[in-house]
Amino acid sequence: MSVSSTSGRTMLRRTALFGSTLTTSAGGGLEASRFARPAVFGSYRSVHRSARLPAITPSETRRRPTLQPHHHSLVQARVNGPAPTSKRTIFIQTENTPNPDALKFIPNHRILPENFPTTFLEYLSPRSTLAPPHPSPLAAQLLNVEGVTSVFYGPDFITVTKAVDSNWAHIKPEVFSLITQAVTSGESIVNTVAKAGGEGQEGGEEDSLRFNEEDDEVVGMIKELLDTRIRPAIQEDGGDIEFRGFENGVVLLKLRGACRTCDSSTVTLKNGIESMLMHYIEEVQGVEQVMDPEEEISMHEFAKFEEKLRQQKGPEATASTGGKGTLDSAA
Repeated sequence: MSVSSTSGRTMLRRTALFGSTLTTSAGGGLEASRFARPAVFGSYRSVHRSARLPAITPSETRRRPTLQPHHHSLVQARVNGPAPTSKRTIFIQTENTPNPDALKFIPNHRILPENFPTTFLEYLSPRSTLAPPHPSPLAAQLLNVEGVTSVFYGPDFITVTKAVDSNWAHIKPEVFSLITQAVTSGESIVNTVAKAGGEGQEGGEEDSLRFNEEDDEVVGMIKELLDTRIRPAIQEDGGDIEFRGFENGVVLLKLRGACRTCDSSTVTLKNGIESMLMHYIEEVQGVEQVMDPEEEISMHEFAKFEEKLRQQKGPEATASTGGKGTLDSAA
């Protein structure tokens, strides 16, 4: 057999295998068409269709990984972020004042409501915490603490004044607890009700330093200077100031909060407030602090008590609190 016949038979086998059509070339040989589709491609597809995956049995489904509820909550937390909480945090800072018997508490929370008519409220007795127009449950609780004599509210601070013979180590923890409970509860610290007379709060009616169209030029200048220069410094010390009038060149003022019972209040009035007012306003000739009727009664009773002690311990005894020849040292 010749080489050509042998190659022809080989070509026939390949053609039969791949299903190609044969064409006669120009040289007389056989040539397979390059565009013919394989004859067995259909059988391949039928085999592919028959080779399906077996159905998953119930025993196999138990081995498949599933999304547990715990994992689901973690995924939701990543998508939606941490769930909001209703807890409120509070940080209370304390500051000493020039008055050793008064302490300033500063929580990260506003004390007086927005648009309040005045810049302070002062509660001097348990009855005043329940009386209109601005009762305060927190002030009532603070005044029930043994040793606390008054509670003062500033815009964002609380000044607590204690008795002279009380110790801050016993009072501070309870004050901290009451303020924290009042702020975290979300309830209003100061309420507003219709006034019906009786013993109310100090300073809850109207801001005495607010400009009034009926004020003359000098009074307007005094109020502006007190409000912009003097009040911020007094509020830093845990108190406030109240304008009571201007008569015969004398400015009548009332100190509140920690400054009300401070021993250095006279120095503050004379060396601080009086000097500044007289420097800027030539019509001002002096400054005096006004005493409320209750304070005048207390001062009168204290003077009578001192006089009684002086008669018992001798005429040379003085009213100071220490040193030779005083009421404390006289025998």
